[in-house]
Amino acid sequence: MNKPANYPPVTVIICTLNEAESLPYVLPKIPDWVDEIILVDGHSTDATTEVAKKFCPRIRVLYQTGKGKGDALKMGIHEAKGEIIVTLDADGATDPTEIYKFITPLMNGYDFVKGSRFHGDFPRHRPLYRLIGNWIITLTFDTLFFCRYTDFCSGYNAFWRQKIENLNLLSADGFENEPLINARIRKYRLKVKEVSHKDEGRIAGDVKEASWRQGFKAIKGIIRERFRD
Repeated sequence: MNKPANYPPVTVIICTLNEAESLPYVLPKIPDWVDEIILVDGHSTDATTEVAKKFCPRIRVLYQTGKGKGDALKMGIHEAKGEIIVTLDADGATDPTEIYKFITPLMNGYDFVKGSRFHGDFPRHRPLYRLIGNWIITLTFDTLFFCRYTDFCSGYNAFWRQKIENLNLLSADGFENEPLINARIRKYRLKVKEVSHKDEGRIAGDVKEASWRQGFKAIKGIIRERFRD
């Protein structure tokens, strides 16, 4: 697929921590028409950055100075040159060939396009406890922010860089930044579109943080942001 003539510069951001085994399956699938690919590495102890450069010579590698995915994501957004930013998971769960599905709504007037694994095909390979946890987090957010998201925890998103930079992101730790972004876009009344995407599951490696800990941080961040002045 060639880049549509009306697409502005597009940056893909991938946050990594020991993902050397998964990246060979992820990076080659990123469309050639993507203008910039940024990898923000969070102190990997394996060959993550070397593998990234091997399978994607044009990739721009940034070395995270802080900790946590939220901090890495902020760094990537700050350094991105594209007008549109797409965030992908490094573990292979998100399919880069679906990027066009996220950009099209942005070109049609939306500010933020949110991925959902439950809007279409149900990710049956996910453990039941993770499905229940995601449902609880999503229900908490929908109740407090008066919306109808089907999947709060997907890492597949696309947005106009300038819109997100204006949200004054304040990530305190870990995975807290993604809940914060979603909370802020609701409070600032940005126009959001939820689109379905495939969930291939993790290709290799281990989850970086226990599910219960991720869930606790997400709910804490949602509640705090809802009642923050």
